[in-house]
Amino acid sequence: MDCLLRAYYTKDYIRVYQAYSDAIADSALENGKFVSPPFSFSRMTWIKPSFLWMMYRSGWGNKDINQKRILAIDISHYALSEIMRLGVSSNFEQSGFSCFDEWKMHANNSDILIQWDPDRDIVMKKMERRTIQIGLRNDAVVKYVNEWIINISDVTGFCKDVQNLILQGEIHQATAKLPVETIYTL
Repeated sequence: MDCLLRAYYTKDYIRVYQAYSDAIADSALENGKFVSPPFSFSRMTWIKPSFLWMMYRSGWGNKDINQKRILAIDISHYALSEIMRLGVSSNFEQSGFSCFDEWKMHANNSDILIQWDPDRDIVMKKMERRTIQIGLRNDAVVKYVNEWIINISDVTGFCKDVQNLILQGEIHQATAKLPVETIYTL
């Protein structure tokens, strides 16, 4: 199964997505970063480079009130390289470790967990390829908030527009609007 990192990126940043409540989204947009409260530094936060995986995970922002606002977060290339260098797979079989106990110790102690899940197409059907989700906790959350984020924007309206095209059967138009995500080479 294909496990290549695909994302929307420029020479200056790579884009990841997160879904939040109004309170967290409004605060992040107002401050240009996540602040506590309402954001919690004590919880793991998951970032997702795949736009469609975020739409699947959040139900296009309709899943619940804590995931109704979709934010596009641009992080530095350095940040992603640090994330991938320090991250530990959340799955033993994909971890590269030969000893389960050694992997478990590293996974439990890492501030960054890497998880590969089946990617989704525009109608949320599972694809053969996998997409990455990155879990950040402890020091990694602090670095994410204070060092790695370049820009935060609200893409909720855009997400709703794409979803409405899908609901109207305008799949080609909806697909044409999607962010172009290509293979990202570290």
